[in-house]
Amino acid sequence: MPQDAIADPRYARAAPRRGVRLSWRDPTLRSIVWQIIIVGIVAFIVWWLVSNTMRNLEVRRIATGFGFLNREAGLPIGESLIPYTPANTYGRALLVGVLNTLRVAVIGIVLATVLGTLVGIARLSRNWLLAKLAAIYVELLRDLPLLLQLLFWYALMQGLPGPRQAINPFGSVFLSNRGIKFPWLAWEPAHTAALLALVAGIAGTVLLARSFTAKQMATGVRPRLWPWGLGLLLGVPLVLWAAMGAPFRIDAPALRGFNFQGGATITPEFAALLLGLVLYTAAFIAEIVRAGILAVHSGQWEAAGALGLSRGEQLRLIILPQALRVIIPPMTSQYLNISKNSSLAVAIGYQDIVSIANTTLNQTGQAIEGIAIIMAVYLTISLSISLFMNWYNAKISLKER
Repeated sequence: MPQDAIADPRYARAAPRRGVRLSWRDPTLRSIVWQIIIVGIVAFIVWWLVSNTMRNLEVRRIATGFGFLNREAGLPIGESLIPYTPANTYGRALLVGVLNTLRVAVIGIVLATVLGTLVGIARLSRNWLLAKLAAIYVELLRDLPLLLQLLFWYALMQGLPGPRQAINPFGSVFLSNRGIKFPWLAWEPAHTAALLALVAGIAGTVLLARSFTAKQMATGVRPRLWPWGLGLLLGVPLVLWAAMGAPFRIDAPALRGFNFQGGATITPEFAALLLGLVLYTAAFIAEIVRAGILAVHSGQWEAAGALGLSRGEQLRLIILPQALRVIIPPMTSQYLNISKNSSLAVAIGYQDIVSIANTTLNQTGQAIEGIAIIMAVYLTISLSISLFMNWYNAKISLKER
């Protein structure tokens, strides 16, 4: 064998695998025994807790199981993304709570990301006044408890005048203690079909872009994506919408008696919760974005400036793509905080999964099942966010060759 081949890993032989010896001196045997013992102890503790709980419930004649989900709820819910009446079941009421929680979490994550990024960039601005205002915002909002901020915004919303004296800042937008009323599209089946076609068009455009990129890597020629993207994103939804009659009607709110009728409504509870979560979390995201930008070597700014790029182009094309590798991991924690902190909605009357599940367990006595449902919902949301962010972080990470 050549001398150079000795250091070549291709010629290296794998070490022989040693079997388990029936001796306490064998580390492999000891590790197996200890693992069996620990698993057995954990299993025994779980069995004892479950059996003890079931025995106590039986002694107190407390029903168990999830059969209550099929019973009529009789529970009024102020706002819902799906049709709901008190005559529906507890299962549907809890589904409404889950959707209300997801509504706050998704919108809050998007708005907090945008606001936090802008504030983080503003903190590094060369404009002294803008940088100081951003710093004051971050220090002030981070130092105040979130619950206190939610109560403040809710009290502010409740302090608005009644519907008859509603504030009309512009057009058909009205602010009152009943919420924010604004014009909205009268939704019809044609709009649902067009929206689904748009979602499918986005997925198709992404797949086409990846296919064209692979073709460019193989042949050096990249087909034009924009005609296909234009057809999938605009052409197909518009054709489908036109084929179903092209309905288009704006439903504007109007004062009828003591309240507004028509249009869309943002309730005071939802507005206060969303505003508090977004402003509070954006302060932390701003510091994460600022740290990520500062982590990029100053030579990158100088190199981008030497290419003739403007300050905004340097930030958008050179700095932020590199800063994302530092920003994404701590940003995941803030997204999880938004979803979990939404449980504070119960303090201001917004009916999320915690509020509806608490009412359900009070009416049915199914305390264990109600708490288990809340835990399962938040665990599912948190794991979904973590999986997506970990996938995205791996996608943008540096690949060694």
